[in-house]
Amino acid sequence: MENMVHVFLMGKQYEVPSNLTIMGAMEYAGYQLVRGCGCRNGFCGACATIYRIKGDRELKVCLACQTKVEDNMYIATLPFFPLVKQVYDINKVKPTEAVMMQLYPEIYSCIGCNACTKSCTQGLNVMQYIAYAQRGDFEKCAEESFDCVMCGVCSSRCPAGISHPQVAMLARRLNGKYVAPGCGHLDERVREIKDGTFEDLLQNLMQKPIEEMKELYNNREIEK
Repeated sequence: MENMVHVFLMGKQYEVPSNLTIMGAMEYAGYQLVRGCGCRNGFCGACATIYRIKGDRELKVCLACQTKVEDNMYIATLPFFPLVKQVYDINKVKPTEAVMMQLYPEIYSCIGCNACTKSCTQGLNVMQYIAYAQRGDFEKCAEESFDCVMCGVCSSRCPAGISHPQVAMLARRLNGKYVAPGCGHLDERVREIKDGTFEDLLQNLMQKPIEEMKELYNNREIEK
Protein backbone atom coordinates (compact mmCIF):
# COMPACT_ATOMS: atom_id res chain seq x y z
CA MET A 1 0.00 0.00 0.00
CA GLU A 2 2.89 2.35 -0.72
CA ASN A 3 2.49 5.54 -2.74
CA MET A 4 -1.00 6.26 -1.49
CA VAL A 5 -2.42 9.78 -1.19
CA HIS A 6 -5.34 11.29 0.66
CA VAL A 7 -8.03 12.93 -1.45
CA PHE A 8 -11.44 14.37 -0.64
CA LEU A 9 -14.19 13.49 -3.09
CA MET A 10 -17.30 15.61 -2.65
CA GLY A 11 -16.24 16.23 0.96
CA LYS A 12 -15.43 12.65 2.00
CA GLN A 13 -11.86 11.50 2.57
CA TYR A 14 -10.35 8.51 0.73
CA GLU A 15 -6.92 6.96 0.41
CA VAL A 16 -6.09 6.12 -3.22
CA PRO A 17 -3.00 5.13 -5.26
CA SER A 18 -1.00 8.16 -6.35
CA ASN A 19 -0.71 6.97 -9.96
CA LEU A 20 -4.46 7.25 -10.62
CA THR A 21 -6.27 10.00 -12.46
CA ILE A 22 -9.06 11.77 -10.64
CA MET A 23 -11.56 9.67 -12.59
CA GLY A 24 -9.69 6.47 -11.73
CA ALA A 25 -9.55 7.53 -8.07
CA MET A 26 -13.30 8.06 -7.98
CA GLU A 27 -13.88 4.55 -9.30
CA TYR A 28 -11.26 3.15 -6.91
CA ALA A 29 -13.19 4.80 -4.07
CA GLY A 30 -16.38 3.06 -5.18
CA TYR A 31 -18.14 5.69 -7.27
CA GLN A 32 -20.02 4.31 -10.26
CA LEU A 33 -19.66 6.91 -13.00
CA VAL A 34 -22.81 6.99 -15.10
CA ARG A 35 -22.53 10.64 -16.15
CA GLY A 36 -19.72 13.17 -16.19
CA CYS A 37 -17.56 10.69 -18.06
CA GLY A 38 -17.23 9.67 -21.69
CA CYS A 39 -14.19 8.98 -23.85
CA ARG A 40 -11.74 8.91 -20.91
CA ASN A 41 -9.03 10.32 -23.17
CA GLY A 42 -9.62 14.06 -22.92
CA PHE A 43 -11.63 14.49 -26.11
CA CYS A 44 -15.28 14.63 -25.03
CA GLY A 45 -15.05 17.29 -22.29
CA ALA A 46 -17.62 15.53 -20.11
CA CYS A 47 -15.54 15.25 -16.93
CA ALA A 48 -14.99 18.91 -16.02
CA THR A 49 -13.74 19.06 -12.44
CA ILE A 50 -12.74 21.68 -9.89
CA TYR A 51 -10.21 21.12 -7.13
CA ARG A 52 -7.99 22.75 -4.53
CA ILE A 53 -4.84 21.54 -2.82
CA LYS A 54 -4.70 21.99 0.94
CA GLY A 55 -2.71 25.11 1.71
CA ASP A 56 -3.17 26.55 -1.79
CA ARG A 57 -5.89 29.18 -2.07
CA GLU A 58 -6.23 28.88 -5.86
CA LEU A 59 -9.30 27.09 -7.20
CA LYS A 60 -8.24 25.00 -10.21
CA VAL A 61 -10.12 23.28 -13.03
CA CYS A 62 -9.26 20.25 -15.11
CA LEU A 63 -10.59 17.19 -16.90
CA ALA A 64 -10.79 14.30 -14.45
CA CYS A 65 -9.64 11.73 -17.00
CA GLN A 66 -6.33 13.53 -17.64
CA THR A 67 -5.31 14.83 -14.21
CA LYS A 68 -3.38 12.78 -11.65
CA VAL A 69 -4.42 12.92 -8.02
CA GLU A 70 -2.27 14.77 -5.49
CA ASP A 71 -2.07 14.44 -1.74
CA ASN A 72 -4.69 16.54 0.07
CA MET A 73 -6.60 17.29 -3.11
CA TYR A 74 -10.17 18.48 -2.55
CA ILE A 75 -12.26 17.49 -5.58
CA ALA A 76 -15.75 18.22 -6.86
CA THR A 77 -17.06 17.41 -10.33
CA LEU A 78 -19.06 20.02 -12.22
CA PRO A 79 -22.62 19.23 -13.26
CA PHE A 80 -23.53 19.62 -16.91
CA PHE A 81 -23.26 23.31 -17.70
CA PRO A 82 -26.27 24.57 -19.73
CA LEU A 83 -24.62 26.46 -22.60
CA VAL A 84 -26.83 28.66 -24.76
CA LYS A 85 -27.14 26.82 -28.06
CA GLN A 86 -28.87 28.80 -30.76
CA VAL A 87 -30.62 27.02 -33.62
CA TYR A 88 -29.64 28.03 -37.14
CA ASP A 89 -29.39 26.63 -40.65
CA ILE A 90 -25.75 26.75 -41.74
CA ASN A 91 -26.91 26.93 -45.36
CA LYS A 92 -28.78 30.16 -44.66
CA VAL A 93 -26.49 32.10 -42.30
CA LYS A 94 -23.58 33.98 -43.83
CA PRO A 95 -20.02 34.64 -42.56
CA THR A 96 -20.57 38.25 -41.56
CA GLU A 97 -20.07 40.03 -38.25
CA ALA A 98 -23.85 40.48 -38.10
CA VAL A 99 -24.45 36.74 -37.63
CA MET A 100 -22.74 36.84 -34.23
CA MET A 101 -24.79 39.88 -33.22
CA GLN A 102 -27.95 38.00 -34.16
CA LEU A 103 -27.16 34.64 -32.57
CA TYR A 104 -24.70 35.36 -29.74
CA PRO A 105 -24.93 39.11 -28.92
CA GLU A 106 -23.60 38.48 -25.42
CA ILE A 107 -20.05 38.25 -26.81
CA TYR A 108 -20.10 42.04 -27.15
CA SER A 109 -20.60 42.29 -23.37
CA CYS A 110 -17.16 40.75 -22.73
CA ILE A 111 -15.38 42.80 -20.06
CA GLY A 112 -11.93 41.41 -20.82
CA CYS A 113 -11.47 39.74 -17.43
CA ASN A 114 -9.76 36.73 -19.06
CA ALA A 115 -11.43 34.31 -16.62
CA CYS A 116 -12.36 32.11 -19.59
CA THR A 117 -8.75 31.73 -20.73
CA LYS A 118 -7.46 31.12 -17.20
CA SER A 119 -10.02 28.35 -16.64
CA CYS A 120 -9.70 26.56 -20.01
CA THR A 121 -8.86 22.88 -19.47
CA GLN A 122 -7.11 22.80 -22.85
CA GLY A 123 -5.02 25.92 -22.31
CA LEU A 124 -6.69 27.81 -25.15
CA ASN A 125 -6.70 31.59 -25.48
CA VAL A 126 -10.47 31.76 -25.17
CA MET A 127 -10.77 35.52 -24.78
CA GLN A 128 -8.76 35.97 -27.97
CA TYR A 129 -10.99 33.75 -30.09
CA ILE A 130 -14.04 35.58 -28.76
CA ALA A 131 -12.37 38.82 -29.89
CA TYR A 132 -11.93 37.31 -33.36
CA ALA A 133 -15.62 36.33 -33.37
CA GLN A 134 -16.59 39.88 -32.41
CA ARG A 135 -14.70 41.19 -35.46
CA GLY A 136 -16.14 38.56 -37.79
CA ASP A 137 -12.73 36.96 -38.34
CA PHE A 138 -14.06 33.42 -38.39
CA GLU A 139 -10.92 31.88 -39.85
CA LYS A 140 -8.78 33.01 -36.90
CA CYS A 141 -11.53 32.18 -34.42
CA ALA A 142 -11.78 28.67 -35.87
CA GLU A 143 -8.01 28.18 -35.70
CA GLU A 144 -7.68 29.52 -32.15
CA SER A 145 -10.58 27.38 -30.87
CA PHE A 146 -9.78 24.23 -32.83
CA ASP A 147 -8.85 22.11 -29.78
CA CYS A 148 -11.93 23.07 -27.75
CA VAL A 149 -13.64 20.00 -26.24
CA MET A 150 -16.73 22.00 -25.19
CA CYS A 151 -16.47 21.15 -21.51
CA GLY A 152 -18.10 24.49 -20.63
CA VAL A 153 -15.73 25.45 -17.81
CA CYS A 154 -14.94 28.78 -19.50
CA SER A 155 -18.62 29.67 -19.63
CA SER A 156 -19.14 28.72 -16.00
CA ARG A 157 -16.63 31.40 -15.01
CA CYS A 158 -17.84 34.13 -17.38
CA PRO A 159 -19.59 37.15 -15.77
CA ALA A 160 -21.04 38.14 -19.17
CA GLY A 161 -22.77 34.79 -19.67
CA ILE A 162 -21.00 34.00 -22.94
CA SER A 163 -21.33 30.46 -24.30
CA HIS A 164 -17.78 30.37 -25.65
CA PRO A 165 -17.82 26.79 -27.03
CA GLN A 166 -21.00 27.41 -29.03
CA VAL A 167 -19.61 30.67 -30.44
CA ALA A 168 -16.48 28.80 -31.47
CA MET A 169 -18.52 26.00 -33.03
CA LEU A 170 -20.44 28.49 -35.16
CA ALA A 171 -17.18 30.13 -36.25
CA ARG A 172 -15.68 26.77 -37.27
CA ARG A 173 -18.81 25.86 -39.22
CA LEU A 174 -18.86 29.19 -41.02
CA ASN A 175 -15.16 28.91 -41.75
CA GLY A 176 -15.48 25.38 -43.05
CA LYS A 177 -18.44 26.10 -45.30
CA TYR A 178 -17.72 29.59 -46.61
CA VAL A 179 -14.16 30.71 -45.89
CA ALA A 180 -11.75 27.78 -46.10
CA PRO A 181 -10.76 26.69 -49.63
CA GLY A 182 -12.41 23.60 -51.07
CA CYS A 183 -10.75 20.25 -50.49
CA GLY A 184 -11.23 17.88 -53.44
CA HIS A 185 -9.57 14.83 -51.90
CA LEU A 186 -11.77 15.20 -48.78
CA ASP A 187 -14.90 15.16 -50.97
CA GLU A 188 -13.57 12.05 -52.68
CA ARG A 189 -12.86 10.36 -49.33
CA VAL A 190 -16.39 11.11 -48.09
CA ARG A 191 -17.79 9.49 -51.23
CA GLU A 192 -15.60 6.43 -50.63
CA ILE A 193 -16.86 6.15 -47.06
CA LYS A 194 -20.48 6.39 -48.21
CA ASP A 195 -19.81 3.70 -50.81
CA GLY A 196 -18.48 1.32 -48.14
CA THR A 197 -14.90 1.25 -49.44
CA PHE A 198 -13.43 1.13 -45.92
CA GLU A 199 -15.91 -1.17 -44.18
CA ASP A 200 -13.51 -4.14 -43.97
CA LEU A 201 -10.66 -1.91 -42.78
CA LEU A 202 -12.85 -0.32 -40.09
CA GLN A 203 -14.05 -3.70 -38.86
CA ASN A 204 -10.44 -4.87 -38.63
CA LEU A 205 -9.43 -1.77 -36.68
CA MET A 206 -12.28 -2.23 -34.22
CA GLN A 207 -10.87 -5.62 -33.23
CA LYS A 208 -7.45 -4.24 -32.28
CA PRO A 209 -6.46 -3.48 -28.65
CA ILE A 210 -6.35 0.17 -27.64
CA GLU A 211 -2.55 0.31 -27.34
CA GLU A 212 -2.11 -0.93 -30.89
CA MET A 213 -4.67 1.62 -32.06
CA LYS A 214 -2.68 4.39 -30.38
CA GLU A 215 0.52 3.18 -32.00
CA LEU A 216 -1.08 3.15 -35.44
CA TYR A 217 -2.44 6.64 -34.91
CA ASN A 218 0.82 8.11 -33.64
CA ASN A 219 2.78 6.65 -36.55
CA ARG A 220 0.24 7.25 -39.30
CA GLU A 221 1.30 8.71 -42.63
CA ILE A 222 0.10 12.31 -42.83
CA GLU A 223 -0.76 13.66 -46.26
CA LYS A 224 1.03 16.83 -47.34
